[in-house]
Amino acid sequence: MIRCAAAALLMLAAASSPTSAAVIDTAISPTLFVVKDGGQRSIVELAGTPVYACGLKPFLAWAQRLQGQTIEPGKGGFASVTVDGEPDTLQRLLVRTGWLKPAVLTDDAQAALTERRGGWACASAQAPFEEMHTSVDAKILAGIALNESSYNGRAWPWTLNVAGRGFFFRSREDAYKAVRFLISDGRCDFDVGLMQIHWCYHSKRFASPWDALAPATNIHVAEDILNENYRKTNSAVKAVAYYHSANPQPGREYLARFIQHLSQIDRGL
Repeated sequence: MIRCAAAALLMLAAASSPTSAAVIDTAISPTLFVVKDGGQRSIVELAGTPVYACGLKPFLAWAQRLQGQTIEPGKGGFASVTVDGEPDTLQRLLVRTGWLKPAVLTDDAQAALTERRGGWACASAQAPFEEMHTSVDAKILAGIALNESSYNGRAWPWTLNVAGRGFFFRSREDAYKAVRFLISDGRCDFDVGLMQIHWCYHSKRFASPWDALAPATNIHVAEDILNENYRKTNSAVKAVAYYHSANPQPGREYLARFIQHLSQIDRGL
């Protein structure tokens, strides 16, 4: 939500004339913008936390495209902008492009984080799990996810494994279409999402196939499975091994890859 100095937006609305419009003059940070309306300037402030994993300079370079774009009070007090002919709220645009983290991680925020858009591009492989975990250590989740859905060194959220064959999709929508096709074909022999949750065994843990692909939901279900494994075995090592298989040999192989990924995370790779 935009905490725009309500006064600032009211001033924009009052000062604008039919022949002129308020425009973005300068981006100071992902939460602060200077708006120009005629000869007057004011500050629009956005709620949320700037994503500075790559530093401020990359954001300022990206934000140059916003200079001169029309901005106006939107419905409910949100500042509305039009970029490349598409209207949007300024806050949602920044969340979606990975420069702003909202207090509650929306679908747009989760996608930006796990796809490493914008400022998230320089974040560690552990970062998505630090932001979305609840009951299991983020490093453990990251190590498992790198076992399950690694793509170019990062866990990829829009991943399916169908009967042992992995598929990486460009978007959540594309992965969802594939899941729906599999289900309509009467199949459940596939793993879904960031943590590769098996549909035959665990589909009832999700509200829907779309819900299963949400990174935070996928992580929380994985945490539930790991916690259940731990209660059964009273062993953190077995809890991780059993996430893949209770059979000793495949479990040991899975653990070896998991430990290798933990080492890579520790080295910042």
